[in-house]
Amino acid sequence: MTILPVIMAGGRGTRFWPLSRKSRPKQFLPIISDRTMIEETVERLLPLIPLKNVFTISNREQARVIKSFLPRLPRSNVLIEPRAKNTAPSLILATARIYLQDPEAVVVALPADHLIQDVPRFLKKLEAGARAAEQHDSLITFGIPPTFPSTGYGYIHYSDKNPLKVGDERFWRVLKFKEKPSLEQAQKFLTEGRHSWNSGMFLWKADVFRRKLEQYALDFYPYWEKMIAALKADDWAGLVSIFDDIPSLSIDYALMEKAKGVLVTEGDFGWSDVGAWSSLLEIWPRDEAGNTARGESLFVDSRNCLVYNPGKLTAVVGLKDVFVVETKDALLVCHKDEDQKVKTLIETLAQKGRKEYL
Repeated sequence: MTILPVIMAGGRGTRFWPLSRKSRPKQFLPIISDRTMIEETVERLLPLIPLKNVFTISNREQARVIKSFLPRLPRSNVLIEPRAKNTAPSLILATARIYLQDPEAVVVALPADHLIQDVPRFLKKLEAGARAAEQHDSLITFGIPPTFPSTGYGYIHYSDKNPLKVGDERFWRVLKFKEKPSLEQAQKFLTEGRHSWNSGMFLWKADVFRRKLEQYALDFYPYWEKMIAALKADDWAGLVSIFDDIPSLSIDYALMEKAKGVLVTEGDFGWSDVGAWSSLLEIWPRDEAGNTARGESLFVDSRNCLVYNPGKLTAVVGLKDVFVVETKDALLVCHKDEDQKVKTLIETLAQKGRKEYL
């Protein structure tokens, strides 16, 4: 069995502004350690998968950055998408490229900017998931056990009857993918059980992916055929034309929620999507009052605050649930419960033409 991970590295990570910018998004920042998140993502795979089998996909500018951080990664494995059109076009292109190399290979689609705390457990799950994909012609995903009624994640509703077993790992039949819910719905999902958070990590055999597209994603299958032809001909202009036309949609909506034969296994390996500044409260070390910082800091009568300001002393007095993030040209002060609105701030800067801050 050949396992070929595809690391999706084309995102912008806007909720980590002002640290994350268009030229250096979250996956290229040392947020959870002294290494960038994409370096962490690749490094955790290497006990199981050789570097020569790892692929990345991003736009051309980001591909240059990837090559600087991962100089030993084969250049031919740094795949380039002509333009950002969400994860469905990106993964169709990456899987088509791998299909031409080895249609029996198991593709593992992984975001470049997630945290996995229990790496041995993750690798065991990944290997079991790859075997399930290979042996049962299924699309596989990891479902994260929910710990609170989150409205920021999509959910996977699965059956708890007759699980498929691969070794000692269990795989459940997916009943439905559900969009980000209201708080009331999220609380209901938590109470009912049989719902997990959608991790955005997927496994499939390249040829099975092709067949599932043909059966369940009729809007996208013609683009698969066109990509195969363009890749065979080394026709970059053809790929550009395809990406001009292909719908911008996530792989969840384009295929996963429509297909039959989708299985989910529990992602019990200490996962976080590190989606916003607030997620770091659970990752960075905290003091007795729940405060955390990168850079010298002094907290007085303050609780659950976060500071990012390397190279400068930051004093926080009498505050609760407040984030202070300073970079060379910008300062963000934000309440913990409002950090999702940083994305709205980015949209406002764009509308005002302040490209120097993007």
